[in-house]
Amino acid sequence: MFADLFRGLFDTDMTSVIALSDFLLCVCSALIIGLILAAFYMYRTRYTKSFVATLALLPAVVCVVIMMVNGNVGTGVAVAGAFSLVRFRSAPGSAKEIGAIFLAMGTGLIIGMGYLGYAFLCAIILGFASALYTRLDFGTKKNSALYKTLHITIPEDLDYTDVFEPILQKYTSSCELTMVKTTNMGSLFRLTYNLTLNSAAKEKELIDKLRCRNGNLEISISAQETLIGEL
Repeated sequence: MFADLFRGLFDTDMTSVIALSDFLLCVCSALIIGLILAAFYMYRTRYTKSFVATLALLPAVVCVVIMMVNGNVGTGVAVAGAFSLVRFRSAPGSAKEIGAIFLAMGTGLIIGMGYLGYAFLCAIILGFASALYTRLDFGTKKNSALYKTLHITIPEDLDYTDVFEPILQKYTSSCELTMVKTTNMGSLFRLTYNLTLNSAAKEKELIDKLRCRNGNLEISISAQETLIGEL
C-alpha cells in the first residue's frame, strides 16, 4: 500500500518507476549542490537573500522535473514551454545572475539524469572558476576611471553646437554628444556627453572651465553610463 503512493495513476507495466530511495538521494544531492553554488556566487558579490535562496533550490527543482519527465518526449516539450514563460514574468538580471541560474539548472539536469558524480564535479569546477574570475577581477576595463558621462545644463539662448568643443578637445581624448533635451519648461537645455578624459586628475579643472561657459548652471560628471551589466 505504501509503495502505491509513489506510483502514477496513469502508469503502465511499460513505465519505469523511480525508487523512493533513489528519488530522495537525487533530491538531497541537488540541495547540497545548490548550497555549494550559492556559496560560490556569494563570494565577493552583491546579492539579495531571495536570489541566493532561489539559486540553492533551483537544482533540486530541475532535478525533480527531469526525473518526472523520465523519457516522455511530450512531457519534456510541455515542461520546456512552461519554463520559457518564467523569463517573461521576471525582471532582467545581470549577466552573472543569468550565468548562475544556467549553472544551477545544468547541474539539476545532470542529477535528474542520474549522474551524481558528474553533477558534483561540474558544480565544484565551474563554481570555483567563477569565484576565481571574480577574485582576479577578470574582464575589468583598464583605465575605467577615464570613462565619464557629462551632464551639463545651458540656457536656451546658448548655441550648444560648438560652444564646448575647444574645452572638451583639450581635456579629453574623445567626446560624443549623445543626448539633448529641454528642461524647466523649455527654458534650459540639458546635454549629455560620453567622454574619455586625458587625465582623471584634471576632472575638477574641466568642470571649472565648463562653468564659465554655461553661466554656472548645473554640471555633473559620473562613471560612464552603459548597459554592460545586461546581456
